[in-house]
Amino acid sequence: MEIADTPQKARIGLSNRTELNQDAGMLFLADYPRDIQMWMKDTLIPLDMLFFDEKGQIVYIHTAQPLDLTPVGADQPILGVVELFGGTCEKLNIKEGDFLRFQDSVIEK
Repeated sequence: MEIADTPQKARIGLSNRTELNQDAGMLFLADYPRDIQMWMKDTLIPLDMLFFDEKGQIVYIHTAQPLDLTPVGADQPILGVVELFGGTCEKLNIKEGDFLRFQDSVIEK
């Protein structure tokens, strides 16, 4: 899992890639819970976007299509977003209400 830990990485995200390993993805993490909107500008592959709160609970999942410029976000403040290859959530039965666990306690304060 890549981490968007600089403004440049967060801006670029997974755009301009023609493939993504099935077990790869990117983590976007805010400093505090807030409104976060994502889009698919220059993103050439479908992505599952998992929006999660400060407890690591997935509050919204959206499967985004390539090049869709529609802003997507949860209806509440979130701490971050995990992007995975499109269809991963269905394949692994990941659903809203599930909790994410990060190695090295990424979201613990």
